[in-house]
Amino acid sequence: MSDAPLLKDSYGPEVPTRIAEWIGEVHPDFDQRAFLASTLDGYADLELMGRARHIAMTLAQYLPPDPGEAIAVLQRSLPIPEQVAAWQSMQAFTLMPYGMFVATHGLDFFEASMQLQYDITKMFTSEFSIRAFIAADSDRTMRRLAEWASDPSEHVRRLVSEGTRPRLPWASRLPMFQADPTPVIELLEYLKDDPSEYVRRSVANNLNDIAKDNPQRTLDVAATWYSTAPTDERRSLVRHGLRTLIKQGNSDALAILGYAHSDAIGIGQVIIEPDQPRIGDSVRINVEIENTSDETVRALVDLEVDFVKANGTTSTKVFKGGELELAPDTRQAIRKSISLRQHTTRKHYPGTHSVRALINGVAVPLGSFELRASD
Repeated sequence: MSDAPLLKDSYGPEVPTRIAEWIGEVHPDFDQRAFLASTLDGYADLELMGRARHIAMTLAQYLPPDPGEAIAVLQRSLPIPEQVAAWQSMQAFTLMPYGMFVATHGLDFFEASMQLQYDITKMFTSEFSIRAFIAADSDRTMRRLAEWASDPSEHVRRLVSEGTRPRLPWASRLPMFQADPTPVIELLEYLKDDPSEYVRRSVANNLNDIAKDNPQRTLDVAATWYSTAPTDERRSLVRHGLRTLIKQGNSDALAILGYAHSDAIGIGQVIIEPDQPRIGDSVRINVEIENTSDETVRALVDLEVDFVKANGTTSTKVFKGGELELAPDTRQAIRKSISLRQHTTRKHYPGTHSVRALINGVAVPLGSFELRASD
């Protein structure tokens, strides 16, 4: 059993205590003792997100009943940026209940809610709460996000992308953008060459989200961005944004990055050893990629392994191999060591495990290894 601390352990009673102190300083009528008693009732049984939601729900009981007044209190109670700069990483999550409160109670108070989320974002993030406003008043919210795309704060600019991701982890999806990502893409156009890598990374993740529901639209955008890219930073963004399509072996996505299919790319020597490893061991794969033509070719190589499941069927996992530039009539080796230890995310079972190379999206069988039970 692992002794590693749980994520919720860093979100203990000190979080609502800190919030109570902040609010009490600007709103003397706030009953800090009653708020804490209500918040901590059942708090220990909740996970991190549940704890944040519980705090937000309890805030609604002790803040002024008028949502506009309540939001004004939260606005005044925000810590100053100098305080936040000294916080450890998880301390910024103290602000999460503020966003949850405004997402539930602030929809009819657009300007005040936008201002609160704007200021929260400079210290934490409003990528979850902003989605409630996108769903309730998409046009107005997207216009505001377009204004924020040129904000001096990289955190605010990142929110423009991260908050509009159709499939943001830990958040509800945005089905209107899954159906038609045009409004999102219009925002990403502002941000694709942002000076901050933090922002560009979010743009790439957003593009990757879009690819899962609208692959052709993503390919069209990526082709334009890549072919007109003025910098390596934009090319890197497009590559990261296409990662799901690349992993699927999408030939159009690979061609955008310069990895077109070529009959001149082949397989040389293949070594899979040991050929009968035991669970808990590692298996080493060494494959030579050769260019038989008289022109230089590029090859994006990944490795696929079909892992045997408990019911005897298999599940394929893709492992990164490498990006090769092969001169005429040359070969280069791709080497990979794959752990066969038991993991919480992947259990191993005895049986035949097939191995393939994915070369510019084309699967080429390499052989197999026979996994045996551990001693």
